[in-house]
Amino acid sequence: MVFQMLRQIGSGDFLFMFKSSTRAEVFPFQAMEVMQAANKMEAQGKRVIHMEIGEPGAPVPEKVREAALQALKVPKFSYTEAMGIAPLKSGICDLYRRRYGVQVAPEQVMITTGSSAAFNLIFLSAFEVGDKVALTSPGYPAYRNILKSLGLEGVELEVDESTRWSLSAAQLRKAHAEHGLKGVLLASPANPTGTMMTPEALKEICEVCEELGLWFISDEIYQGLSFAAGEETALKFSKNAIIINSFSKYYCMTGWRIGWMVLPQVLCRPVEKVAQSLYISAPHLSQIAATAALGCEEEYDTIKAGYARNRALLLEVFPRLGLGKTLPVDGAFYIYVDVSELSDDSMAFCKEMLDKAGVAATPGIDFDLQRGHKFVRFSFAGSYEDMQEACQRLEAWLG
Repeated sequence: MVFQMLRQIGSGDFLFMFKSSTRAEVFPFQAMEVMQAANKMEAQGKRVIHMEIGEPGAPVPEKVREAALQALKVPKFSYTEAMGIAPLKSGICDLYRRRYGVQVAPEQVMITTGSSAAFNLIFLSAFEVGDKVALTSPGYPAYRNILKSLGLEGVELEVDESTRWSLSAAQLRKAHAEHGLKGVLLASPANPTGTMMTPEALKEICEVCEELGLWFISDEIYQGLSFAAGEETALKFSKNAIIINSFSKYYCMTGWRIGWMVLPQVLCRPVEKVAQSLYISAPHLSQIAATAALGCEEEYDTIKAGYARNRALLLEVFPRLGLGKTLPVDGAFYIYVDVSELSDDSMAFCKEMLDKAGVAATPGIDFDLQRGHKFVRFSFAGSYEDMQEACQRLEAWLG
């Protein structure tokens, strides 16, 4: 009977018995789809300028690589404590003291397998199935996808130029009254826009969350990469804020998969217990390398100066190419461009740009399901030479 069923399944019958979960019914991450198409072109011998992925083009400093090499001389690596190794946690506490004048206790710091694991952990530990969490649109698409996969609901709130593309306290109050929110997740500097919340706006959000009893998750993974004054952490304004950060962006350690959270005391033990079961611990080698990275700010600021140079170039050249309608580029390494004068289909625009100009960028529909067809995100995290060549190719294509 079993063999007969297998034969029937193999011939196409009974396939309805085997299907994926509705949790997996999320939109694909278009930045990764574009990268895949670009990689196929490169495999065919064509040169592509990559501006689709938010990945630093610079290598990690030599001191970081040397720390990893020295660690590899130890015959064995072991699990660490779920919250992470003590030197790394202490280094992160020192970072907040030096950069922001904020005191953080080591027991509040949770080391994670990249910021992606941090989002999983905090969504599972702070919310119940069915809870609603406010997000901005445009915003990082993985937010809504992870929430959906975990049985939570992302309530997307459109932001625009009236609030410099950031969520206002008034919008948050209104959304809570309409939807019964349990939390809000905001990024500053933001992806894809690169815009930053002013300290005053961030303080107001923290105050509203305290008043309404909402968890405030502050995604600060692009901090350190600001080109305007006023970068601040939510910890400055709320002891209940949940901070998510990563070594991927400012610290150029994407492939090391290492990040961190700063947690309110009430969440430390719950998050630790969930992490023990999901991940056991972040990779030991990556934690050692990250500890060394915290001591390399001079090198990282030199890398940041390269991003600033790239930013200046694109902001000078793009308007000449019909790509001048950009959002404020306060931080991160993205320019979010309104291409509606050139196309009303950002997906088609990006496909043609890749095919004809050999420049890969991400369609705005990744970040904004309603208005994203008018926008394209360009990453300027690559080399200055690549940015120059991208400008030349775009000018030849659009010219």
